[in-house]
Amino acid sequence: MSEPSEREAPSGGNDTQRLPVVMEKDPGGTSGGGLDQSRSSAAYDPVPVLDEDAGGRAGRFWSVRRTPAVLVALAVLAVAGPLLYDIAAVRADRPAMRWRRGLAHWLARHTVDDAVVLTCAGAAVAVGIWLVVLAVTPGLRDLLPMRRPSAGVRAGLDRSAAALVLRDRAMEVPGVQSVRVRMGRAKVAVRAVSHFRELDDVRADLDAALGAGIKELGLAGQPGLSVHVGRAARKR
Repeated sequence: MSEPSEREAPSGGNDTQRLPVVMEKDPGGTSGGGLDQSRSSAAYDPVPVLDEDAGGRAGRFWSVRRTPAVLVALAVLAVAGPLLYDIAAVRADRPAMRWRRGLAHWLARHTVDDAVVLTCAGAAVAVGIWLVVLAVTPGLRDLLPMRRPSAGVRAGLDRSAAALVLRDRAMEVPGVQSVRVRMGRAKVAVRAVSHFRELDDVRADLDAALGAGIKELGLAGQPGLSVHVGRAARKR
């Protein structure tokens, strides 16, 4: 059973923020416009992940998906309940229900290549594919797994909170006027606007500050870093 917990943000500013962290006991920003053509980018080499054999494998969290499960259960109950009742009634020498007789007559008049039959079959296939995808994928894409120092505890960090921490780190770099951070599972994309200093100097400081910030997040899989720095578009 998971329960919310809080973790202090990495030190680097005057204000201390609380991050939404999910801990579980184991039983066993989009890119923006307004920049000129002067910009730079850098790739950050991820830090090797700590040995997971010492504590346990830090896999992704699986969503319980209560809503799809409830919808499937209700659909099965709505179809199977009346059908089983009608079959039992026929076995007891009673006439079949009107809806089943009507359905049998309708199916007798419509062939397999009928448009209505093909539409219903396509809808059933789409629902089946959707259920299969939900069954084989973990979900919870906004929750990043953290390293596991202990095999009995799993922790996850919300992606938006991690992006907010890195944004605060970037705003502390001299020369940065504004910054947008897009936090992904495999890559962190940062787009900054500088109003003074050389762009290469600002980019180098952002690489260092954000690289240290990514390390201190304690994620199980360290994402790469891509930094773009440019000047704000001049108003005409």
